[in-house]
Amino acid sequence: MARVTYLTAETAPPAVASTVAKMPALHVFQMLAHAETAYRPWLRYGGAILSDLALDPLVRELVILQVGRLAARYEWEQHVPIAKAAGGTDAQVAALDRGDLSVFDEAQRAALVFTESFVRDGEVSDEDYAALAARFAEREIVEIALTAAHYLGLARIMTALRIDPDAAVGPEGLPAARL
Repeated sequence: MARVTYLTAETAPPAVASTVAKMPALHVFQMLAHAETAYRPWLRYGGAILSDLALDPLVRELVILQVGRLAARYEWEQHVPIAKAAGGTDAQVAALDRGDLSVFDEAQRAALVFTESFVRDGEVSDEDYAALAARFAEREIVEIALTAAHYLGLARIMTALRIDPDAAVGPEGLPAARL
């Protein structure tokens, strides 16, 4: 059971009620609406991560799934359909869920290894960074790190505040994730 209430358009503070009303009825959006002054900027930032990066959408989604697998199942469940819409396969999703990176190409594998280190303790070996840098431009590397950081921070909030699961809405229900 969640440690804080989920706000709706009717129960949210006036400063964010109209924004809550426009969002999918997901616990993550209803929980974070308590942070009135940060809510809209956080939504804009999350929207930029989902729709405004140079990073390939499938790589972005694989990074998010890796964070979800390691830190918050809620994110995993929400992003599996988005990853599939971005071109991920059932075999890739199943393999990643097992921690098996053998089905991914070298670039995807480098991003997933980087993300695992990022989530576990933040220390990325020189060898793993070199593998990432050989396959991605510096902008993309920073975007991989920003994506991992955003979703890791969110995962920690969800865990600490004990968010309840939601059914996945996929890209159709999350406008910023539409491809």
